[in-house]
Amino acid sequence: MKPHNPNRVPTDVYLSFVSSLSGNRMTLLAGVIVHVATFLAVAAKTQSLVYVLLSAAALLVFCIRMVIFRRFDRVDKAKLSRVGIERWERILVAAAACTTAILGIGSGYAIFVVRDSFAELACISVTMATMVSVVGRNYGSRLAVDLQTFSCCLPMIVCSLMALDFYRGILSIFLIPFWLTTRAMANGVREFLYENVIAHRQISLIADRFDTALNNMPHGLVMVDPSNRIQVINRKACELLKIGDPDRLKDRDLGAVLRYGARYSFMDASQPELILRQLTQVAEEGLSRTLIHFPESLSLEFSAKRRADGGAVLIFEDVSSRVKAEQKILHMVRFDALTGLPNREYFGHLVQEYLDRHPKRRGPLGFMVLDIDEFKHVNDMRGHITGDHLLCAIAARVKVEAGNAIVGRLMGDQFVIFFPHTKSSEALDAEIRRVHTAIQGNYDVDEVTFLVSLSAGYAVLESNAFAMEEWSIKADLALFESKSRLRGGITGFEHEMDGRYIEQQKLKADLREAVAADALSVAFQPMFKADGTRIECAEALARWVHPEKGAIPPDVFIGLAEEMGIISDITRFILFKACIECVTWPDHIAISVNLSARDLRDNDILAVVSEALSTSGLKASRLHLEITESCLIDEPAAVRAILAELRSHGITIAIDDFGTGFSSLSYLDTLPLDIVKIDRSFVRNIAEDTRRLKLLRGTVNLARELGLKIVIEGVETLEQLALLNKHRSADLVQGYVFSAPVPSKEIGILSQALSRRAAQRRRSKVA
Repeated sequence: MKPHNPNRVPTDVYLSFVSSLSGNRMTLLAGVIVHVATFLAVAAKTQSLVYVLLSAAALLVFCIRMVIFRRFDRVDKAKLSRVGIERWERILVAAAACTTAILGIGSGYAIFVVRDSFAELACISVTMATMVSVVGRNYGSRLAVDLQTFSCCLPMIVCSLMALDFYRGILSIFLIPFWLTTRAMANGVREFLYENVIAHRQISLIADRFDTALNNMPHGLVMVDPSNRIQVINRKACELLKIGDPDRLKDRDLGAVLRYGARYSFMDASQPELILRQLTQVAEEGLSRTLIHFPESLSLEFSAKRRADGGAVLIFEDVSSRVKAEQKILHMVRFDALTGLPNREYFGHLVQEYLDRHPKRRGPLGFMVLDIDEFKHVNDMRGHITGDHLLCAIAARVKVEAGNAIVGRLMGDQFVIFFPHTKSSEALDAEIRRVHTAIQGNYDVDEVTFLVSLSAGYAVLESNAFAMEEWSIKADLALFESKSRLRGGITGFEHEMDGRYIEQQKLKADLREAVAADALSVAFQPMFKADGTRIECAEALARWVHPEKGAIPPDVFIGLAEEMGIISDITRFILFKACIECVTWPDHIAISVNLSARDLRDNDILAVVSEALSTSGLKASRLHLEITESCLIDEPAAVRAILAELRSHGITIAIDDFGTGFSSLSYLDTLPLDIVKIDRSFVRNIAEDTRRLKLLRGTVNLARELGLKIVIEGVETLEQLALLNKHRSADLVQGYVFSAPVPSKEIGILSQALSRRAAQRRRSKVA
């Protein structure tokens, strides 16, 4: 880059070049002394007054230049425009040219007028020396170089030619290449300095940008040489490691700096070695990224890269927020959000971790599953928020009472406890039962006291026989036994439970095949008028005759079907079969079909009922649908809407087993009901227990006040029937006192027999 035109040179660089014209003032003083002394010596030798005048002129020009320099020094350089700089350049160059012109005139005068060898030699020598110094003093201005060399050489060339001396003329002509060479040298120096100034400016700019980027980057950076001495370290690195000012750490040993930080800041003694080991691993081409946890919840992730010269670059960042987020996510994955206990998966991990830590320990281990009895009613009566608070209170007590055992939450209202090694099975059995007893009792939650019981099942086995899934099954089998025997009880696993479990699983498989093959059958239990003179309706009851085990009780296989999720398939089968059979009966007899809770979870039952009626041709008024209180627990509003839709098509709705739940009385007013079927528990012992009879009559009167029809279930004796008729407590009676469940064809036969009997009674009355 050649600054031929000053306008192409940056203003600040141009100013520095012009300022150089007023520099090195001591050389000017030395020069003027030499000039004056030379001229005075020539004047003494030649007796020429001209050289005395030239001496005085040189002194005068020197003084003027000093005044100009002082004025230039006082100028505010920052406010100078390019035009102002050019004006000062012309002033400084003109003053300098006056000095060189005096020297050129003195040399020319010696050549042309004086013609004294000493005068010529002295004047020309001083002039040539001054011309050479122009390169060193005035390189910053092309104008200064040109004007000064021209003012020096031109008088000597002209006077040499005017002397009409051939040899002097030749020498004078040689001054022209000397002039050009001097000019070229000055230009070369100026261009060289200009390029270096520009390069320095660019390097400084890059260095400033690098420094800004380095000290504002979110990562800490340390660059070390092959001896692990710090070459570059940014401000973020010092802040993260708390090791002082970056400017004081250059050329320090990194290990020493880190150990100093460990001594006087928050690091412990082991952490500097971890960081240095990171660099070593890079050198050995090992792991190049590591996470180090510091006190004060600070986590730094380090990565390093080896440089070509053997040094390394260590980069690290604060990942504390990320680590905390990962820990939170990990906690959410591992622990139950409500109770804070380990979930099923993490519980299994903790158990396996314990076994791995104690591979050689011997002795029995315990595994217990807990189930809160009737917890669903807490949610129904008090709401899910109170239910959640109760769960948390139970979980906290379980954790405290379990001591060093591992506690987890399986699902819903179930907890699991793993008991570590003990000396004997008897001691472990006693500890398990102690924990079970301790966690039962009263819980004060949301200003309400709940009496809580938990059914429990447990298994005690040797540690070498442990298998999580197997133990879980054994504990579940024991829990099932507890719940079937006594609420709030506890049962230990026994080997015969495995056989019962296998038998139950086989029975489930056989039931699934039977349902898929429509291998179930239907029996019908008639409902009579209270005086027994007429059949008004018949309840369709599912029956299953196992090919090997014979008849399976309905309460067994219906419960299995609900557990397996195939109860709706049975409902569909019974509904279609019942509607088809009812069409063959006398028109006054209706058919009643039970619906399960699963049937009423969505609107699919509406389509099933409609299809059954249309397929069989049965009138909707002859179809009764029975529901139990359990159907209403999950989503009462949705169930109410489905029942209202069914009732709007003329279907009769009955509530079955009335009086066995917690809040059945409230359903009489809120549900679209037509019939109340009072449970057999109300009828039992009414002949002996007058209070039970009063309770039955009160329930009947309440239902009749609401315009509902009454069906009494489970009437088995004539004495019970007589009491019901005496107090007019039933519209219809269903029970063994009249008939057990019978095949479909028996319904028509019974109805015809009752009709003939009624006709005979009428004829006998007439006779």
